[in-house]
Amino acid sequence: MSFSVWAPAPESVHVRVDGVDQEMKRDGDWWFSDAEGTDYAFVIEGKAYPDPRSLWQPAGVHEASRVYRHDFEWTDGAWTGRPLQGGVIYELHIGTFTPEGTFDAAIGRLDHLVDLGITFVEVMPVNSFDGVEGWGYDGVLWGAVHEPYGGPDGFKRFVDACHARGLAVLLDVVYNHLGPSGAYLDRFGPYFAGRNDWGPGLNLDGPGSDEVRRYVLDNALQWLRDFHVDGLRLDAVHALADQRAVHVLEELAVEVDALSASLGRPLTLIAESDLNDAKLVTAREGGGYGLQAQWSDDLHHALHVALTGETFGYYEDFAAPGALKNTLEKVFFHAGTWSSFREKHHGKPVDTALIPGYRFLAYSQNHDQIGNRATGDRLSASVSTGKLLCAAAIVLCSPYTPMIFMGEEWAASTPWQFFASFPDPGLAEAVRTGRRREFSRHGWGESDVPDPMSPQTVENSRLRWDEVREGDHGVVLDTYRALIALRRSRPELADPRLDRFVVEQDGECLVLHRGTTRVVVNLSTSPVPLPQGDVLLTSSAIPSSLSPESFAVVAST
Repeated sequence: MSFSVWAPAPESVHVRVDGVDQEMKRDGDWWFSDAEGTDYAFVIEGKAYPDPRSLWQPAGVHEASRVYRHDFEWTDGAWTGRPLQGGVIYELHIGTFTPEGTFDAAIGRLDHLVDLGITFVEVMPVNSFDGVEGWGYDGVLWGAVHEPYGGPDGFKRFVDACHARGLAVLLDVVYNHLGPSGAYLDRFGPYFAGRNDWGPGLNLDGPGSDEVRRYVLDNALQWLRDFHVDGLRLDAVHALADQRAVHVLEELAVEVDALSASLGRPLTLIAESDLNDAKLVTAREGGGYGLQAQWSDDLHHALHVALTGETFGYYEDFAAPGALKNTLEKVFFHAGTWSSFREKHHGKPVDTALIPGYRFLAYSQNHDQIGNRATGDRLSASVSTGKLLCAAAIVLCSPYTPMIFMGEEWAASTPWQFFASFPDPGLAEAVRTGRRREFSRHGWGESDVPDPMSPQTVENSRLRWDEVREGDHGVVLDTYRALIALRRSRPELADPRLDRFVVEQDGECLVLHRGTTRVVVNLSTSPVPLPQGDVLLTSSAIPSSLSPESFAVVAST
């Protein structure tokens, strides 16, 4: 066995293998040892730290790493992957997707996703973080799969089971910061450079940053190569501080393209970005970074305001007349326009003649837009079933890549709240107090905000699978299934060409023109006439006119 670690900072490094310290030899900025054993940690100035590149942390992020070998017996040899074009994404959190909160339990629900018509499962971060329960964005050991979920073999079983059912897997990864507990990278070398809103950021362009960038790139390639993941969702890339001529995202895209060619299957990179800049998804030949897609929060915000009437915070600008129509047609509402929330002009227009719609994800809900609300309330807690179905019709019949958040497809009654479980009492209290103070500034009573450290908050956020077919839940599920099937059966509904996409808006009634198919969405409280043609699908009981808060898909005759 050979142990190695990049550690330019310390004068000496020992490796503690199964409790015994052994010297390591230095070669440049790397240290090596041929010690034999299973559990190991690197000792610097008398203190033991887990391996920054650890693949297994069975006892948590503060304890020794364990040797892990990629000798899993895969059964997906015939899997050739899926291109993003035409796909439907389902975002889920392993810890609350099932009562058990494990990979193996999640496997038992995959047939539900297949029956729904899902093609991509996007899994929220599974890297190791301090504590048992959490969203996953406070990870500190990026290559080690969270042990309470089932560890590295558990994740491989999940990916293998997805592929057996024709489901591609996207993994949410966080490279813009590390969590507040267990982030020991700076003991080894110049990994950190400043902080952002969430924690210490990485040194991507300063002295010693070559190996730090390699740390990011190798981690990404590991998930795609060794865990057979089909793509990565890159969290908050606008917080990656990188002034190099070749941005780390472009470098990542180049290496992933090479790996894709080697593996013989498509690999997808999807960015979450607050920049409103299509450069991320523009081909490298066109001067872009070459990522496959990015989230579009503007689409969410415009739809949310139209459905709920909420106008606080960043929603304010989306109350402008025609905001939903303009955003649907142009992707970004803020495209070089004034953003009152940011107090500056923001964004850049998308060239809709050149960039296809599938490069942008559309959604009416996601983990952020639900979980970062004070009480974690879903749309189903504040709008009618009719409006929920209208939102589904807009998203699933748009030229964009649709994404559904777990439970949305049946209007789940459970909230999805912010939770963590840091063992350190001081840190736990700081998170608890900070969240309550944040929302008290927006008019919420501190007692109204769920305690993020309470086990009950996690329990409240777990999906209730026993309600799936009850009452309106079953109606919503059937409609989602029908919309996805219709999208697949009528090519014009999945056509990503944005320059052919026209939206008419008359008050609270919208018509999405999709080739010879029109999607009529009535968000008003009055009926509206239906256009002439064959009604392919409707949520209204009246075929000659469209009821309030309902939709219809009509094909020209």
